[in-house]
Amino acid sequence: MKITVIGAGYVGLVSAACFSDFGYEVTCVDRDPRKLAMLEGGKIPIYEQGLEPIVSANRAAGRLIFTDKLKDAVAQADVVLIAVGTPTREGEDSADLSFVYAAAEEIAKAMSGFTVIVTKSTVPVGTAAKLREIISKARPDGDFEVASNPEFMREGSAVEDFLRPDRVVVGVSSERAEKVLSQLYRPLTAKNVPLLVT
Repeated sequence: MKITVIGAGYVGLVSAACFSDFGYEVTCVDRDPRKLAMLEGGKIPIYEQGLEPIVSANRAAGRLIFTDKLKDAVAQADVVLIAVGTPTREGEDSADLSFVYAAAEEIAKAMSGFTVIVTKSTVPVGTAAKLREIISKARPDGDFEVASNPEFMREGSAVEDFLRPDRVVVGVSSERAEKVLSQLYRPLTAKNVPLLVT
């Protein structure tokens, strides 16, 4: 299974590293050239216990790649995880989803074959339906499913939280998406971590 993670921030980088540690081929896309240069140089832009050796080992094994080429990364992916920022709108209590929506449009133009697009970013209820609408409009012939997979990572223990969670929660609207996400998390469910499908 090939995975592309959009966003090399806190959630994206930890997710990309841990999925590559499961043995998957993972491409992590980011637009920040300084961050990419750091990652390519073996430096981790955030401190998270256990992250650096996982990134280093999986880069050396060829399972973890960092790039700014979203189109190429999405075209070869079975699963695309959106892990971009959702800052609070200034003067409001709502999240700014513009980065999520922009990522969805770019994914729509680049996807090839059946693709499961998963939000890892913190988003409100109804976002999956909006993403489905954006992607369908940009790519009427696209073969895709949208799913949600909220993260429950705490700063300082995110790697541990990802690799040894008490549960994995996924929101899907089809059996196809459920099958792909079940396969994605098989390394955890094989260790008796429950997969909660909503």
